Amino acid sequence: MDQYRVFGNPIKQSRSPIIHQSFAQQTQQQLNYQSVYVALELFEQTIITFMHSGAKGANITAPFKEQAMALCDKLTERAQLAGAVNTLTFTGGKIFGDNTDGEGLVQDLLNHKILLKNSRILLLGAGGAAKGVILPLLAQGPQKIVIANRTVSKAEELIKKFNNNKLTATGFDALGAEKFDLIINATSASLTGKIPPLSKELIANTDCYDMVYGKELSPFLAWAKANGASNVIDGLGMLVEQAAESFRTWRNVSPETASVLNRLRKED
Repeated sequence: MDQYRVFGNPIKQSRSPIIHQSFAQQTQQQLNYQSVYVALELFEQTIITFMHSGAKGANITAPFKEQAMALCDKLTERAQLAGAVNTLTFTGGKIFGDNTDGEGLVQDLLNHKILLKNSRILLLGAGGAAKGVILPLLAQGPQKIVIANRTVSKAEELIKKFNNNKLTATGFDALGAEKFDLIINATSASLTGKIPPLSKELIANTDCYDMVYGKELSPFLAWAKANGASNVIDGLGMLVEQAAESFRTWRNVSPETASVLNRLRKED
């Protein structure tokens, strides 16, 4: 049976095995997918050993996505620009790296009937999460993407990598009350119970997305909802859709995602 894993530290919370086993069942693919905890200093050795065991591929989660990129013999453009890899494919002793996070986000937004073409998007944060989604968002033809970050120079550095005139950088304090169609929270604020420093005026009648997910609305989404956001969406659908993109890469078959997402929501 073809072997796949998700490697991370921590890993106990991973929903990936449930998602991939569900995909395998519905598409009648024979594979075994499990989560594996990896000690920080053993990542490279673990991946090489797993590949040489005859395995077909792996997903990589925090904190190993940049280390995974360094191991790859070949990278997709979106992985290069993201500066991180979450999907490895092993072929003929070579490692091929991809980043499916951004595609997962875009597909989830489209599933929610969020119009991305000609839209005005505000992306909060300029770290790894933001970096991974910019190229797939640009591919949807937005009018503009404004990247807001506490340290403006970090957002400006990020924009230079992409060389696209639809991208601009700003600080949170310089946003004013400009209107956006979609606000995406790619900061880690929600993980610590905080909210990015935005004015309430920005939120009214705007679609708001947070890449994190949980049983309750994240602090950002709860605040957005209370201040008149037209739509609040968490990142669970992104998780399922990025997994579907990995599965498609490995198995050359497209799984259906809605039923898997519904199952995860019920389990929450």
